Amino acid sequence: MTTPEVLVHRDQATLAAAVAARLVTRIVDAQSASGYATLCLTGGRIGTASLAALAASPARDAIDWSALHLWWGDERFLPAGDPERNETGAREALLDHVPIPAENIHAVAAQVPGLDVDEAAARYADDLLRASRPEDHAPVPSFDVCLLGIGEDGHVASLFPQQPAVHETERGAVGVHGAPKPPPERVTLTFPAITASREVWILGSGAGKADSVRLALSDAGRIQLPAAGARGRERTLFLLDEDAAASIPTKLRRLASP
Repeated sequence: MTTPEVLVHRDQATLAAAVAARLVTRIVDAQSASGYATLCLTGGRIGTASLAALAASPARDAIDWSALHLWWGDERFLPAGDPERNETGAREALLDHVPIPAENIHAVAAQVPGLDVDEAAARYADDLLRASRPEDHAPVPSFDVCLLGIGEDGHVASLFPQQPAVHETERGAVGVHGAPKPPPERVTLTFPAITASREVWILGSGAGKADSVRLALSDAGRIQLPAAGARGRERTLFLLDEDAAASIPTKLRRLASP
């Protein structure tokens, strides 16, 4: 696994703007190199704020939106349009404001009568597998960037400490039952999917994340603290605000420009 780099920003707004700027650069570079880019989105406060910052940035026009494919690290198993779904937040913050083709948006199936969370996860895993290539060596496409929020308990995506999903070694996505935060049913990427990403960016904002960030940068095991196992093949970035970085040693931090 790659050794994480830590970059600390002044506050949440500065962090969101910096994530947006980095995304533009990374997506454009990937499109220049291979003709397209793949991005895995996260929900949550800072994830959605970063997408809104991207929508507001004039630099967004540098992206060829027709050559960008979007996925999600996890999704709450709720009806389409529910405000708690990550897809809903992403559409409101960014996707409804840019010319991305509908077929490039690979959302997790919404809750409908007759569909359970495990079947929704199986469909998502199948979609990921179909999009993968032999050179990916994984049951998913190798995302150019996989964005992940970090929870106060150290979870990423919907991989919660000690839950069955953290033990999955083959499938790209699985259903989650009894999640420790609502809603209890979710679909999540697994470690094989996350660690196949070229770059993993872990976003942290707020003092409540400080302890989990510190542990994720230590020798904690990924079963007990999933964020400790979320690493990219080529690069792993912890992009934090000052509050989220408060508990990590100064020698691990690199301050961003004001």
